[in-house]
Amino acid sequence: MVGIEPRGFIFAPLVAYRLNAGFVPVRKPKKLPAETARAAYKLEYGEDSLEIHKDAVRKEDNILIIDDLLATGGTAAAVAGLIESLGGRVAGMGFLIELSFLKGREKISRYDIHSVLKY
Repeated sequence: MVGIEPRGFIFAPLVAYRLNAGFVPVRKPKKLPAETARAAYKLEYGEDSLEIHKDAVRKEDNILIIDDLLATGGTAAAVAGLIESLGGRVAGMGFLIELSFLKGREKISRYDIHSVLKY
């Protein structure tokens, strides 16, 4: 289970606990203590990047990505790329809210996606 900083940290550990799975944080640059892999992605207003510990995902691990919001899909796509670059498999993505009018689902359509609320 991967949670994206910051609000994914609220939801992902709860889902991980319920599924009896581990939790791995994906954070802003230079916040994690060990060696990391980084992915840059575009925002509506610029660029950003996220990091994950290189040893947090093993080859062929099945990973569920959890975050609070699916907007343009850039963040989720970047995290999926990180998981896959480390040899993991994205089993699905879960979001509390999806802003459908921004069409973020299209950017990550190859994955199984679940949103609790859609606007």
